[in-house]
Amino acid sequence: MRTALVTGISGQDGSHLAELLLGRGYRVVGTTRDAARELPAGLGERVELVAVDMLDGRRMAEVLSRHRPDEVYNLAACTSGEGQFDDAVEIGRVNGLAVSVLLEAIRGVDPRIRFCQASSSEMFGDASQSPQSEETPFHPRSFYGAAKLYAHWMVRAFRRRHGLFAASAILFNHEGPRRGPGFVTRKVTSQVARIAAGLATELRLGNLDARRDWGYAGDHVRGMWLMLQQDSADDFVLATGETHSVRELCERAFGHVGLDYRDHVREDAAAFRPPDPVQLVGNPAKARARLGWSTEVRFGELVDMMVDADLRLLRQGAGGA
Repeated sequence: MRTALVTGISGQDGSHLAELLLGRGYRVVGTTRDAARELPAGLGERVELVAVDMLDGRRMAEVLSRHRPDEVYNLAACTSGEGQFDDAVEIGRVNGLAVSVLLEAIRGVDPRIRFCQASSSEMFGDASQSPQSEETPFHPRSFYGAAKLYAHWMVRAFRRRHGLFAASAILFNHEGPRRGPGFVTRKVTSQVARIAAGLATELRLGNLDARRDWGYAGDHVRGMWLMLQQDSADDFVLATGETHSVRELCERAFGHVGLDYRDHVREDAAAFRPPDPVQLVGNPAKARARLGWSTEVRFGELVDMMVDADLRLLRQGAGGA
């Protein structure tokens, strides 16, 4: 039985990855800042949880020595949603420096451990070309993107300098029912559920014509797993290769419950983000060719899935976001 260590396991990506790994017969160890934090139903009793400060190298080495993972997936990070400009120091520590601490612990305990870093399309920022591939120059414009880029380069440096099997998954937007309320997809679907239930009448958003490369989180973590099954470590863009606007998101989400988004959505100038100088959309050609990876859940299916999940939350009395 192979063992995988997943940092940030209580987040959206961590829980999806844990389900994938358990389904493939892995023993899964998950780290969180709070070992008492709940996981999605059915996972809590199947995953070994440990509380870890990602910046404590000695503690991280102890965890690696005790659990002896074959693979490590680093998903722990400060948010990339509305909070990506909130605290430059904390974002730099958690999203950047902590990755160096983890890589150094792996090198010291067992350099045969395979490592996958969750990098981000936010590293491209003011991109010079579209679509973006593994060869596109990075120009981050948020604290989040800058910290992720530091970590990305450290992964490459440890791979080249110390020969670690260290890979980076350059993840474009990936969503699902477990996405937090600070992201526009979940903001839309949770409010659609509330409006459909008669608990609200209006949804206020920024630029409805803003476009994103939105995929499904379950597809993206499958790509990360495939990366660690290769003969050599490399970096891969994981994306759908297509974009959809916030307006399309609203049209699909409201339409799924028989409503017209134009009756409920209001554009809020205060919520507008500066337009992207170049369209952010990923080119997944390398992942398709080398990993045999592709997305299975299409945009419309993803939106429907998220609306249905938020409707269920309301019916269960959990409330909406």
